[in-house]
Amino acid sequence: MSELQIYIVVAVFSAVILAIAFNVVDMAVAALIGVCILLALGILSAADLLGATRSSAGPIGLLFGGMVVARILATTGLFELIGDLYLQATGGSGRRFLLLLIAIVAPVCAFLPNATTVILLAPIIIRVAVALETDFVPAMVLTAIVSNSAGLLTLVGDPATFLVGSSIGMTFGTYLQRVSLGGLISLVIIIALLPLLMGDVWRLRRTLPPRAPPARLDRPIYTGLSLAVLATMVILFVFGEDLPTGLAPPAVALIASALALLVAYAAKVEPVDNVLRDVDWKTLVFLACIFCLVQAVAKTGLLQVMSLRLYQLLGARLTLVALAMIAGIGFLSSLLANVPVAAASIVMIKGYLVAAEVVPETALADHFTQWPPAAIPVFVGMMFGATLGGNATLIGASANIVSAGICARQGKPVTFARFLRYGLPVTIAQLAVSAIYVFALSRLMR
Repeated sequence: MSELQIYIVVAVFSAVILAIAFNVVDMAVAALIGVCILLALGILSAADLLGATRSSAGPIGLLFGGMVVARILATTGLFELIGDLYLQATGGSGRRFLLLLIAIVAPVCAFLPNATTVILLAPIIIRVAVALETDFVPAMVLTAIVSNSAGLLTLVGDPATFLVGSSIGMTFGTYLQRVSLGGLISLVIIIALLPLLMGDVWRLRRTLPPRAPPARLDRPIYTGLSLAVLATMVILFVFGEDLPTGLAPPAVALIASALALLVAYAAKVEPVDNVLRDVDWKTLVFLACIFCLVQAVAKTGLLQVMSLRLYQLLGARLTLVALAMIAGIGFLSSLLANVPVAAASIVMIKGYLVAAEVVPETALADHFTQWPPAAIPVFVGMMFGATLGGNATLIGASANIVSAGICARQGKPVTFARFLRYGLPVTIAQLAVSAIYVFALSRLMR
């Protein structure tokens, strides 16, 4: 690739991000135009698009499957029932509303992808916020931030975390031992900051109306089958890779979506066409386009140059590299969707570890799993940087994009600046504490 083409790729990438940040054009349109420019100039080829498809298929499949399952569950009436219970549990207190929101979102995100959790729980959260006569936008932003943070609790909670973990062959159990505590700490940080960031909601007091008769499920069998599909998906997320067929989380999500659609079709509750039409295709298109733009950046050779530059700067001091990953990837994930940032960073870090002679050149292959213990904190730092860095801005994570889309459909668009007001302080605090956690982990694994 010529020097001019490298400048063009960087310029197009930067223009897309700036257009989104300043709300010049819809984010999906901006990303799609960026990809089309690179295609028209011959910088991206059909082979590059296939490469981007291979990288994005897992995360996008994970999101698509979760969206379909969530959409089917929304037709059961279960959300209305849970929403009534949630409202009564708040007692009219804004503080309880926010704390219960975290208590509900975090466990779900431990086993379901974060964007899926936002889709599942948004109807409940909006319903309770409206009943408390408060703006639901802060609550939806909090839902996205909590879902991203709680995504660190398990390997399947966040697509970026899954991408990094699966690239080094990390198992579900190993992840629980080495990373999950950091995810729990990141949730505690959010709770500590709530009175400052959302003081109006925190201090809110409302008198609840007399409790209405509890809602009843009109289709208990249909609801039971839908919940069975959800339970199956969660179980397979945890144990699917131990099966002889080795079901990865994206495959599990697609299987669950097919089962959910089958249940909906058999029950004749709603046409399948309606379910598929309501999938958040804009988010999926945006992520696919961002993967294509990252593919263009990788094609320039910049990632390889960065690998060597990282080695020249820090040598084989892996603890410093792990801390640099938290800061560097955290920053990039706040500007770009964190999943493709994680995908690009994996290539860079593997190249660095080979240059530093920590692992042999065969580590560049997709199925290499013999990583020395001292290298693991580097990848853990990548997980923290990608997952928590995504909390900072509207486009940092798929959960943020989905949350903003839901608010827009409810008549309250979320601007880049408004999300930043909540997300940036949380991200800075979380990354600072994560650096301490990763530093301690690197000491333990020497």
